[in-house]
Amino acid sequence: MPDEKDRLGDKLRQKEKAEEDRFFAERDKALIEKLRREKSTSDLEQIRELARMRCPKCGERLTTVQHLGVTVEECPSCHGMWLDKGELQTLAGRERDSWLGRFFHRPKQ
Repeated sequence: MPDEKDRLGDKLRQKEKAEEDRFFAERDKALIEKLRREKSTSDLEQIRELARMRCPKCGERLTTVQHLGVTVEECPSCHGMWLDKGELQTLAGRERDSWLGRFFHRPKQ
């Protein structure tokens, strides 16, 4: 009979250890996933900061200049220009007879 109790006690200890192992495995998995998300977010922010205000064509830092009374971003290397929607509409408002003006002032469907 005492042998029977030991087997039962061993089984209970094994079950407790298995449940403990499962608990810690799940906790570790959750912590690893949290670290991955934080690293991914951190990497994405770093990439965004490196690309901010850079020319998409050559990678040079864009400079802000005034062009026809509108502030635009210009690349000093390849001389490309980038406008925001409001800046483009301001220029198009002055040029109603050009293709740009017709594009912004065409009848809405």
